[in-house]
Amino acid sequence: MPFVVPRPPGLPAVTWTSYALTTLAVLPLIWRRRAPVGVLAAVIVIGGIYNVAVDGPGQPLPYAGLIAFYTVALLCTPPVRAAVGLATVVAVALSVGWETGTARELLFTLFVSAAAYALGRLQHTRQAYTAAVEARATELERANRIEAEQAAARERARIAREMHDVLSHAVSLMIVQAEAGPVAVRRAPERAEAAFEAIAETGRDAMAQLRTMLGVLRTDEVPPRSPQPGIAGLAELVDRVRAGGLRVSYERTGAVRELPAALEATVHRVVQEALTNVVRHAGAAAVEVRLEYGPRELTVTVADDGRGPVPSPGGGHGLIGIRERAAAHGGTAQAGPGPGGRGFAVRVVLASSVPSPLEVGK
Repeated sequence: MPFVVPRPPGLPAVTWTSYALTTLAVLPLIWRRRAPVGVLAAVIVIGGIYNVAVDGPGQPLPYAGLIAFYTVALLCTPPVRAAVGLATVVAVALSVGWETGTARELLFTLFVSAAAYALGRLQHTRQAYTAAVEARATELERANRIEAEQAAARERARIAREMHDVLSHAVSLMIVQAEAGPVAVRRAPERAEAAFEAIAETGRDAMAQLRTMLGVLRTDEVPPRSPQPGIAGLAELVDRVRAGGLRVSYERTGAVRELPAALEATVHRVVQEALTNVVRHAGAAAVEVRLEYGPRELTVTVADDGRGPVPSPGGGHGLIGIRERAAAHGGTAQAGPGPGGRGFAVRVVLASSVPSPLEVGK
């Protein structure tokens, strides 16, 4: 304000030299973040020159010096801050002694300088806290993204297993029944109609399950939820395979009990995939499906009397899926030649909960 409002009569007028030195004391603040200590020293030196060489109006507060001191408190290390603080106290004492030499001005100037220093440290703490919060948010976002990607990968793998099991089983049965159709037309026309009806029923069932799975992939609608296949559906599954001409026996032993829905769905898919492999590769005449309920585990065995393991180019996904399903329930899966090296057997052991057993018929 002394440069804007006219000064009282009797005081020297403001000169261009006063304007220049006042402006020069402010310009170093442009570089205060790059060299805070150097800028503070420059501001103090220019202020000292002003007081010594120019008989002009002084500033009510050393604004440029306070901002520079605030920046030192904000950006510099503790040793630098300590050294600069001591030098600032000495400079303030010399300046006050040169001008008025009063204790009041000395205490006021030291108080204002300490306030600037405290604001600088508070700003440093706030910035550090903000940086920590942003880093934590970034890490949390990264963790959420990784978790979402892993969940999507698991879901894709699950859908791939489901589609493989459903389509492979259905198509295999349809092929076997279609190949038997012409023979039935020539030799037993009354059986041909049943074979073609079985093909149609298998196709309709596969289409319904496929439509449900594809509905999960849609984002614009919620697909209807149908019950997961379970152990209760194994009898119907065995009947469909038996309709293709394969002799299939099915039995349950031990303390038969209710199991979690996810575990029952796994049992159903394991049996389905094993029977599909029998139909496609084994060349078997008979197959045995057996569920053994133990105290803490359930053993699923599917054994046939076919020609044993047959390498299949590009195949093997079915057995991989069986092992993945077993591992998901803390179980194991083994596949290889049957007893005595005859045929092929798949044996899966799954951990199961133990509610009160309900003895039921086989």
